Amino acid sequence: MADYGNDRQKKRRLTKDGDYVDTSKPTAFFKPYSGRDWTISVAIPGSVLSTCRRDDQRTGVVSHIARALSVFSIDEVIIFDDSHPDTRARNVDPASYTGDVDPCGYLDHLLQYLEMPPFMRRTLLPLHPNLKQAGLMASLDIPSHPHQTDWLPYCEGVTTTGMPKGGKGTLVDVGRREPVTISHEVPPKTRITVQIDENDPSKAEPVDPSTPRTEGGYYWGYSVRRCGSLASVFEECAYEGGYDLSIGTSERGLPIPEAFPDKKKRESANFQHLLLVFGGPRGLENAAENDPELNGLGIVKGRTKELFDHWVNILPGQGSRTIRTDEALFIGLAGLRKLWDGK
Repeated sequence: MADYGNDRQKKRRLTKDGDYVDTSKPTAFFKPYSGRDWTISVAIPGSVLSTCRRDDQRTGVVSHIARALSVFSIDEVIIFDDSHPDTRARNVDPASYTGDVDPCGYLDHLLQYLEMPPFMRRTLLPLHPNLKQAGLMASLDIPSHPHQTDWLPYCEGVTTTGMPKGGKGTLVDVGRREPVTISHEVPPKTRITVQIDENDPSKAEPVDPSTPRTEGGYYWGYSVRRCGSLASVFEECAYEGGYDLSIGTSERGLPIPEAFPDKKKRESANFQHLLLVFGGPRGLENAAENDPELNGLGIVKGRTKELFDHWVNILPGQGSRTIRTDEALFIGLAGLRKLWDGK
């Protein structure tokens, strides 16, 4: 029988300075860096669900997408409609199941559901036909989702109707045994991000939702933005100055090593807001073809690549005829991660 202690010792990693690294816990929970103000956004089309015929297939795809976004610490996901304008969903009943009539709305609903800490879902997201298979989706297990074995200085919470002991302020449920008190008056059933008082864990103060990332260095989940077309992914960007580096994916693009050789990789790492855009089963060229604005500009077919700073093929020589978008996310993000790894 192998000696467990010796075997474990061999598997311990060293830093460049020769210090041992604790690999027993995920770095997402223990500040891999001291805050970051740069962001990574991913855009996906509603057609990612077009090959699904059953609800369990749809929830499986959404679950894989959400896991990819979380594993690679993506800050924003944009869902854009790449269908033909004549076939787009109209007058959809928001209380009905939308997986087969409004895929963009369905993606939006389920991705928001998965990103939200589980303890507040019942309060903020009521029962809905879209969520009938939600129990089959994998947990994201990200730092903003509370865990009994971890204590973080930031929490996501939902305000309650209870009255604080002092009579002032607002009680916030943060997924712990007891709520915390903030000094602000906030209406019930409002989701907020709070920073816990170091000297009194029963008190907290509201902070901007980006603060855990920019000041604490924690991955704090993704925001969801819905767009009516490929062009609006760029036009409706919430960041001042827009995305300063954009990458489109296509089997007609350059392989990642050619698109980003070592010198260009260092130059590209200077971005502030990176956008990665993935196509559906018929590619980004089809999304441009179905976008009236891009059609008017003549950006269709082979000219679709002109929308982006880089046009890449994430997996040349693929063995299957097709790569599903939820698969492409894992492949592409793994291959492109070198652009921001260590940034």
